[in-house]
Amino acid sequence: MQGCRTDGAAVSGAFARTPLRPFNGAGEIARGVVTIRQDVRPGTYEITVECAGRTLTRPGAFTVVGGVRGGLGGATKTGATKADVAIGGGLLAAGAIGGGVFWTRRRPQRRG
Repeated sequence: MQGCRTDGAAVSGAFARTPLRPFNGAGEIARGVVTIRQDVRPGTYEITVECAGRTLTRPGAFTVVGGVRGGLGGATKTGATKADVAIGGGLLAAGAIGGGVFWTRRRPQRRG
């Protein structure tokens, strides 16, 4: 939060109340580190920040897309959907095809 020269706090339905501390030289920006609770469902969440007697709420400030659980190879029960994987694969394929077309269509440079 900008203009937060004193300690504050951030609150959301996705994480516990988290302290904010000024961190830049002028003390005009505060930050905190949050940990999303394990039981949070994917979705959009708001954040409310309290600092120096002011309160600011940002609806839809961030989105939880899924979770990663520790285990063999970071096994997960939630996360990327089939559509996400298909879109990502399509983008990679388009990039590879585009790169191949670029390299094959390059004109040879004349030396001399």
